[in-house]
Amino acid sequence: MSDGTKPKSKDEGVKDDGKDWKPALAELDHVHSLVRTANSNDPGYARQKAANKLWVRERLDALLDARSFSEVGSVTGTPVYDGDGKLREFRPANAIMGFGRVNGRRVFVTADDFTVRGGHADGGIQMKAPAGEIRLLDGSSGGGSVATYLTMGATYIPLLPGLNQSMYALSTVPVASALLGPVVGLAAAKAAMSHFSVMVKGLSQLFAAGPPVVRQATFEDLSKEDLGGWHVHATNGTVDNVALSEPDAFAQIARFLSFLPQSVFELPPRENDGGTADPVDRREEALVSVIPRRRARTYDVRSIVRMVVDKAQDKEGEEGSTFFEIGATWGRGVVTGLARLGGWSVGVLTSDCTVGGGALDALGSQKVARFVGMCDHFGLPILNLVDQPGFAVGSAAEHTATIRHGASAMAALWNASVPLYTVIMRRAFGVAGGAFADPSDGKNTRVAWCSGDWGSLPLEGGIEAAYKRELDAAPTPQAREVRMQELLDQFEGVRAPLRTARQFGIDEIVDPRDTRRLACEWVEHVYTAVLPSRLAVKQVAYGWTGRTPVGQGYKL
Repeated sequence: MSDGTKPKSKDEGVKDDGKDWKPALAELDHVHSLVRTANSNDPGYARQKAANKLWVRERLDALLDARSFSEVGSVTGTPVYDGDGKLREFRPANAIMGFGRVNGRRVFVTADDFTVRGGHADGGIQMKAPAGEIRLLDGSSGGGSVATYLTMGATYIPLLPGLNQSMYALSTVPVASALLGPVVGLAAAKAAMSHFSVMVKGLSQLFAAGPPVVRQATFEDLSKEDLGGWHVHATNGTVDNVALSEPDAFAQIARFLSFLPQSVFELPPRENDGGTADPVDRREEALVSVIPRRRARTYDVRSIVRMVVDKAQDKEGEEGSTFFEIGATWGRGVVTGLARLGGWSVGVLTSDCTVGGGALDALGSQKVARFVGMCDHFGLPILNLVDQPGFAVGSAAEHTATIRHGASAMAALWNASVPLYTVIMRRAFGVAGGAFADPSDGKNTRVAWCSGDWGSLPLEGGIEAAYKRELDAAPTPQAREVRMQELLDQFEGVRAPLRTARQFGIDEIVDPRDTRRLACEWVEHVYTAVLPSRLAVKQVAYGWTGRTPVGQGYKL
């Protein structure tokens, strides 16, 4: 770190004798030294450190593989020369961009430098506003500042620099955003327009406009954290995940990208070419008893996911899971994430019966639609573990437009062109149950466990509706209860999943301990026999040439 003095370049003081280009190279080297060396006397840098935030180049070092960053636009900025024409100081643009590698994977990254005018447009160069594959957001990312009006001598129609590139990047490559400070205006929109976003607890906030603007508009006097902290946006679905620190956020982005292809024109990568230490025929005895015999009892669905997908080895050699959950803090009745089966990347979709019984509510529906859409976009087959009691009901469900959002989830499942492997673990009731249990009208593989329980309505509520007059005619409450139990006993014999299987209403009833082996066999077939032809159609349709444009025409 600098002591506040100007760094010296190796060719500083070179005189121009007209014989070669050393003077120009000396100035280039001097500018690089200025912009790439932290200046502890700079007020913006001091504020960054006082807020316990990493400097922008420290962030790049933490995110990218060592010595892999190749900067684009490294000398973009505003120079100040003295009377002799020598460079006295240099204010860089507040956006850094370039290529690097994350665990060996080549990426294009843009990073906001909040130390330069807080990330506002008057601290940047509008030509330097590309949309990177990875975005490190801290400020407005090219958004406005009224101070620009005085500099220009006029106001202007709002510009959205880089938005066109943002849209193009979203259509072709995985885009991940880390929120690393106050993320405002255009930056907030960029965060929402990502395939994966993560904010740091206690460090980052997101809002369309900050507290001063809100105070004038709505007369609310709110802190940044109260207005747009993680407890707001990580629970309403604007942001996917929460990190405990900046390095944790970078690690989550790296893990997210590890499951996805370089672009929509390629297959998702296989880990170690399938050389996993976890046998595909591993059988977990706990799966036999994980679903309670008493249907009203809950269980830990994430433990099921971890038992079925590939295990992983961390750096200390302890066994973990390849399951990477996305959106754990919002739409909590639905569980989504990425994992591996036999080394292959898959999406994981299921429900959490400990949250509202696992019923599909408005936020859960939005979560399903977004997640399934992302998997379909990047060609990730989906492991679909079903325990779906139906849509959430009641006044709260109606006020939040559950059915409208639920219809979007149904459409995403129905229209998905990637294969799904559906395992009905327990309930599949009503419209929502049907959407999850048969998402493509027979196009995909579907099996069930002996704990399966399905129908147009759950028996208990269905009997109440179908036999209401008879039950209400009972002479006493006790007699009504006795008749209700008699009816339940009559129906109990026909609700067993084996009855459905005998009529070929389900492809197969399987031993839960065989689920991993069957799913691994399925995904192997999908990646070798199904996805390549699907990909070939897309490559031809879009005239793919083998390289994917990103940013301002730069190619991965």
